[in-house]
Amino acid sequence: MQLRLAFNSGAAFSLASNATIFLSSFALVVAASIFYYGRKITSTRWAVALGLALGGIFGNLSDRIFRTPGGLKGEVVDWIQLPNWPIFNIADMSVVSAAILITYLSWKNIPAIRKTDSK
Repeated sequence: MQLRLAFNSGAAFSLASNATIFLSSFALVVAASIFYYGRKITSTRWAVALGLALGGIFGNLSDRIFRTPGGLKGEVVDWIQLPNWPIFNIADMSVVSAAILITYLSWKNIPAIRKTDSK
């Protein structure tokens, strides 16, 4: 592992570098959806997955908002480099972990909201 400073205007692997405002807007919509539906979550595993996603979203969004040129157009600071792998940051790790966990929970049909028996 090596620490190397890089600025990324796009998504993972520098995809969509010219769509920074779209990426930021999409992140805001996903975060709002997590806040709205998150109140109904009763599964701890789903809560962890959505918390990881939210943490990663806000980590990268804070760079997009507060870094030059600002206004949802800023570049994300990436700084962790593994051999033969793109440079990334902790927020990226959080988003990827959330995606893996959500995929697993969905694949195993683990409900986000426990059904209650009403008799």
